[in-house]
Amino acid sequence: MNLRINGEDREVVDNLSLKELVTQLDLTPERIAIQLNQNVVRRADWPSTVLKENDQVEVVHFVGGGEPVSSRQ
Repeated sequence: MNLRINGEDREVVDNLSLKELVTQLDLTPERIAIQLNQNVVRRADWPSTVLKENDQVEVVHFVGGGEPVSSRQ
């Protein structure tokens, strides 16, 4: 089955859930959000969300950084 993940075409097995895709891509679930066909999917729904041919998946990574407030001058 073909998907478009972050703008790149990928082939994956049929009947793959979002949770399984996250595992296959070796992503840290706590640090990402997923948009499927332009709709954000709640993490609790990943196991029951089965991907279909030509679905578009966007994975957004949360990135920390910056300085703690107490260290600013």
